Amino acid sequence: MKTYLAHIAEDGRCQTVEEHLLGTAERSERFAASFGEAERGKLLGLAHDIGKYTDGFQRRLGGGTKVDHATAGALECEKIGEKLLSCCIVGHHGGMPDFGNRKDYPGAPTCIGRLKHGASGGIQPHHWDGQLPRPPKMPSIQDSYGLSMWARMLFSCLVDADYLDTEAFMSDGGVARDGYDSLPVLLERLMAYIGPWQNPTTQLNRNRCVILNQCLASASKPRGLYALTVPTGGGKTVSSLAFALKHGVEHHMERVIYVIPYTSIIEQNAAVFREILGANNVVEHHSGVNYDEEEETNTDNCFQRLAAENWDAPVIVTTAVQFFESLYSNRPSKCRKLHNIANSVIIFDEAQMLPSCHLLPCVGAMSGLVSQFRSTVVLCTATQPALLDLFQHFSPGQKIEEICPDISSSFQNFRRVCYRDGGTLSNGELAECLGREKQVLCIVNTRKAAQDIFALLPEEGRFHLSTLLYPAHRKAVLETIRQRLREGLACRVVSTSLIEAGVDVDFPAVYRELSGLDSVAQAAGRCNREGKREAQDSVVTYFIGETPALKLQKVNIQAAGEALEKGGDPGDPATMGNYFAALRSLITQIDKENVVKAMREGIAGCLLPFKTVAERFRLIDNATCTVYIPLGAGEALCRKIADGYADKSVYRQAGQFSVNIYANHYDALNRAGMLHPLTQDSAVLLEPRCYDAEMGLTMKVDAGMEYFV
Repeated sequence: MKTYLAHIAEDGRCQTVEEHLLGTAERSERFAASFGEAERGKLLGLAHDIGKYTDGFQRRLGGGTKVDHATAGALECEKIGEKLLSCCIVGHHGGMPDFGNRKDYPGAPTCIGRLKHGASGGIQPHHWDGQLPRPPKMPSIQDSYGLSMWARMLFSCLVDADYLDTEAFMSDGGVARDGYDSLPVLLERLMAYIGPWQNPTTQLNRNRCVILNQCLASASKPRGLYALTVPTGGGKTVSSLAFALKHGVEHHMERVIYVIPYTSIIEQNAAVFREILGANNVVEHHSGVNYDEEEETNTDNCFQRLAAENWDAPVIVTTAVQFFESLYSNRPSKCRKLHNIANSVIIFDEAQMLPSCHLLPCVGAMSGLVSQFRSTVVLCTATQPALLDLFQHFSPGQKIEEICPDISSSFQNFRRVCYRDGGTLSNGELAECLGREKQVLCIVNTRKAAQDIFALLPEEGRFHLSTLLYPAHRKAVLETIRQRLREGLACRVVSTSLIEAGVDVDFPAVYRELSGLDSVAQAAGRCNREGKREAQDSVVTYFIGETPALKLQKVNIQAAGEALEKGGDPGDPATMGNYFAALRSLITQIDKENVVKAMREGIAGCLLPFKTVAERFRLIDNATCTVYIPLGAGEALCRKIADGYADKSVYRQAGQFSVNIYANHYDALNRAGMLHPLTQDSAVLLEPRCYDAEMGLTMKVDAGMEYFV
């Protein structure tokens, strides 16, 4: 029989189709075993490139025209009754299509249309003479929504296995994957780290130890859905890590995943985890570049495609946007990580910050991870949202178990501030108030407000923080702020909300522009954080600013007003409960794009519309684009990225030198020639003078000479 090749490396080495199918099948089988689908994982690997057993694809390797090499394997899966697996194979390069229905015409842009086209002679006949194994009966899945998650998970196993086998061959084993420590080793390191804490000398630290020990004691409970409600300053970052690692070890789980609302607050948590666990064990996933290819080249030597993040480390720190948009994606590079979410402990830090207009699909994804994929989900926050009824929408009878049940006394133990209503303040009035304080933090709702107020402050000791500063820059500014606070020097900081969720700073006074009541409580966590001052001397002032509220904030402000009108203290859990109850009553839309309905019922007769849902679902309505900043250590990283020779480790590092901006700002910079585009929504900044040392990335496009030559 003629030898059929799958890949040819630049150095002339050849990989046969059989070698590639077996290598991919072994990996895919191992990945799918984490949620009980090893046989189907293996089947996908064996079937996905059967279409390379064709003369057309062999000519393609030599530079010939593009050929369809995916449909043949999909048809073989259909023959043994695995039509949904056919959808995974059809999309393993270009993305999972909408599944469609039996009335679709041959060649329709659906899986059914593609299968009909292939069956009617629309593809080259293959020369594969094997037989696919029949997997066991499909698991009992309640509805089409659960079926869609199941299919995406198997798709993930296939595409990651395909990428990894290709990468291993192309690099001749030169790309190091693995090399991580096990969860038991990481747990040992954590226990050694917290060991000295068990003899606290202050009341605040004694209270923190109570929470930490409750988390450790609860870790032996079964996999499931949990809440960890800890007051700000209660040490929930390390306590939640303690629960996650011990729980993961007790139940032989794969990894710990931290999901954080914004990119801007990832770096502090990741830095803490690296200090405890070792830098090589923690991956901080930036929201940067997404590489997909419709077709392989003759060498398949695409560093950018192979660099797509697959979350193979034991501890992942990522954003809610990255997490949920990946779970609803149909694209190979976004989906390849999904199988590594299965059998993991997933901590949703600041869970109350999930966008209300997408609450239903977010809760659906979390519920499915618990019920279908052997994961444990922890909703970790100081202000628990009201979500139980939504979880029961997907899993009737599902409960949320509190890890630290004595919430009321915990909040009393950690009360360190008092609250004041500042009324309505113009920017000028606010700047005057801030100027009278030697050390003060002011948090506002928009970047523009932060910039305008910053410009009105006395120059000495003033600082500005927003997501227009790249993470490594923010980290440096925050360290300067902490140093000035420790030394008693003038320190007036104006920031967007990025500083309020978990960032470790301690101010004697805080001003917070009114948004949600949860935001006021989070801001209070930056005031008298270490309890070194009396509560009555540590004032958190909430106010209404002159900048109009954003559309998404108006409902939160109204709910906060209703809770406060009842005489509620923002620091009282009962007031926060009233706030979330009011918020839920005001929210009219919890599935803006009808994602759950589309997956359960289809769209216009098209069943399981994977592609359509992926195109519609965006956790944040205003999609952002990534700009890499070539400053400091980022200069060398940006050169590698711009030259197209960056591997995954380079992209991981470059995330510390990236800024996410709205598409209209990105387009303006691009039109002015200030960007070196990488993809449709990512680029390297050509002109460093577009980056201001205080304000970060500016939208000015007349900075002058290009940076790269």
